[in-house]
Amino acid sequence: MTEPDPAMAPPSVHVRAVITWMAIFPLVTIGLYVIAPFSTGWSPVLRAFVLTAVVVPLAVYFVVPQLMRLYGKLRAARR
Repeated sequence: MTEPDPAMAPPSVHVRAVITWMAIFPLVTIGLYVIAPFSTGWSPVLRAFVLTAVVVPLAVYFVVPQLMRLYGKLRAARR
């Protein structure tokens, strides 16, 4: 029986955590600046709700998959 190719193995939980942070941090930072002018009177809970309603889908469906592809290409190039 042949051993699985390590290049095809999924990234570790630590790598996935770093990639997710790399997606979330800039999106949250930009989002805070974007909603700041019209959310000054909002409660912190409403502000967090609106921000996460936009950031989480962007991160999950667009940014994280792109970063994972980039990580896979970098990982393959190193081998």
